[in-house]
Amino acid sequence: MRITVHDQPKVEAVETRQKQSGSNTQPTIAVLEHLSGPSIGLETLLFSDQLDISLSPDRLLTVSRTPQRRSAKTTEKLITRLVRTGATYRLEALNVCPIWINGRRVQSAELFDDDIIEFGEKGPLSRFRLIDSSAHSRRYFTEICDDCWDYIRSSRKPLPSRVAKAVSDGMRRITSETTVLFRTGIVLTLMLLGFVTYQQYKINVMQQMELTASQGQIENFARTLARTRQEALTPSDLAQLKDALTHNLNASIDRLDVLEKRSTATETVIGSSGSSVVFLQGAYGYRESSSGRIMRHVLGPDGKPLIGPTGAPLLSLDGKGLPAERTYTGTGFAIADGSVLVTNRHLAVPWKSDDTTSGSSENRLEPFMIKLIAYSPGSAEARPVELVRTSAEADLALLRLSSGEKPLVPLPIATNSVAQGGAVIVMGYPTGLRSMLARSGSSFVEELQRSKETGFWDVARRLAKNGFIRPLASLGIVAQETSEFLVYDAATTRGGSGGPVLNSRGEVVAVNTAILPEYGGSNLGVPAHRLHELIAEAGIQLNARVENQ
Repeated sequence: MRITVHDQPKVEAVETRQKQSGSNTQPTIAVLEHLSGPSIGLETLLFSDQLDISLSPDRLLTVSRTPQRRSAKTTEKLITRLVRTGATYRLEALNVCPIWINGRRVQSAELFDDDIIEFGEKGPLSRFRLIDSSAHSRRYFTEICDDCWDYIRSSRKPLPSRVAKAVSDGMRRITSETTVLFRTGIVLTLMLLGFVTYQQYKINVMQQMELTASQGQIENFARTLARTRQEALTPSDLAQLKDALTHNLNASIDRLDVLEKRSTATETVIGSSGSSVVFLQGAYGYRESSSGRIMRHVLGPDGKPLIGPTGAPLLSLDGKGLPAERTYTGTGFAIADGSVLVTNRHLAVPWKSDDTTSGSSENRLEPFMIKLIAYSPGSAEARPVELVRTSAEADLALLRLSSGEKPLVPLPIATNSVAQGGAVIVMGYPTGLRSMLARSGSSFVEELQRSKETGFWDVARRLAKNGFIRPLASLGIVAQETSEFLVYDAATTRGGSGGPVLNSRGEVVAVNTAILPEYGGSNLGVPAHRLHELIAEAGIQLNARVENQ
C-alpha cells in the first residue's frame, strides 16, 4: 500500500491530540483509497479539519488543505470539499462536476467507512476508509479483490469495460502491493499448477494412445463377430444344410463300414465311449480392465444393434445393447472320476488363439469367458464347466463339471504309443450344430423353421431336449507319431477339436487338435503322454481300474 500525503500534518500530531484527550484507543485515521484513475492503488491520508479536492483533466485527484493558493495557470478544478465532523468527514459538492456516493448522486453527505465516491462523469473512484494508525503497510489479497468488486459494482461504465479494467488493475496491484511471501506463494502455486497441468497432459496422451489401441481391438473383435454372424444358422440355411450334410454323413458311414471290417471291436468301442464325449458351447467377450465395463452392442433408435459400413457390428464400452460375445463349439471327453473333462487349450481360452483379438489383455481391454457349457449324450440339460488348468506347451486343457453335476463315464488313457499303420477312432462333433441338425431328421428341422429359434444357444438346447446330441465317429490310419503330434487321416473338421482319438481297446491315444487339409486331409492329435503330464501337473488322480481296464 503506497500512501500519499498532500500538505497534511504528521501522523504524530494526530496521536498527540488523541493522548491529550485521554483516549487509550488507537488513533483513527481517515483515508481515501483510489480504486481507479492515475492514482489507482494509492491511499491519501486525511488529517486537516477542512480539505479541498481538485481534479485534473487527466483525472488525477489532488487533496489539499483549505484555503489553498491556486495559480491562474493551473488546469485543476476544485470539485468538492471535505469538512471534519467528529471522527469522519462531511462531503460538500461545489457544483463543478457531479459527485456520486455508492452510486447515488449527492450534493452533501456524511461519509461512512467503506463508502465509494465517484468524482465526475468519468471518475475516478475512491473508497473512504476509517482505520487505526497501526494498520500494516501491505494490502491483503482479499482487500484488493474487494476493491475490484467495489469498482465493478459502483462504476457506471459498461459492464465489460468495468470487468476488464478491474481484472487488469487487480493483477497489477497483486504483483506490487501484496507481501513478498504472498507473491512467492503465488509463483510457487503457478509453478505447481503448471507441473500438474503438464503431468495431466502426459496422462491424457497416454490414455489417448490406450484408447486408440483399444479402439483397434474393438474393431478387430467386431470383425470377428461379423464372421460369427456369417457362420450362424439362418432359417434359409436349414433345408440346404440337411441335404448337404446327409450326403457327407452317408459317405462317412460307408467309410466306417469298410474300416470296421478291420477290427471287430470298433462297434463296441464306439458304443461304450460315446456317452463320455461331450459337446462344448462357449462364448467370450471383452471388458475394460479398470472399471469392469463390458463391451456391448450399440443400439439404434429402434433398439436394434447397429451395423457399420464394413458389415461388422458397432461396439462400445458405453453401448446399451447385449454384451458382444464370440461364440464357438468344440468337443471334450471325461476322465478320472468323470467330473474332469479334457479338451484343447484353444477351446478353454479361445481368445489366445484368435488372431483378430489377441493382445487385447495387454491394453485397456481384457477377455473373459461369458459362458462355457457341456452337453453329454442322452442328457437334456447343459452342464456348466470351469477351467482347471491349461498346458503351457501342448494344445491341452482340463475342465471340471460344476459341483453337484452327475459325473460321466471316464475314458481310460493309453500308456503305449500307436504303431504306424494302426487303426484309430476319432470321436467328436465336427461342424458343431450343423452335423447334429443333419442327423436330426426333416421333421425336427421343419419344426425348428416354424419356431424360428435358430439362435446359437436355442438350437443346442432343442437338440438336447430331443436327444439329438451324439458324437460322430470316424476311423483312420496312423501315418506318423512324434513326441509332439500323432498324424492320422480320420475324417473330421472344425468342431471336432478336443475329441478323443481311441485305439482298438477304447483307450485315448491322443486328443484331436487340428486338421491339415493341404496334406490330403491329415489330422493332428496331441499324444497321450502329453495328457499324462498335464494331469500330473494338475494333481488329478486317475482311477486305476479304469486306467488299466
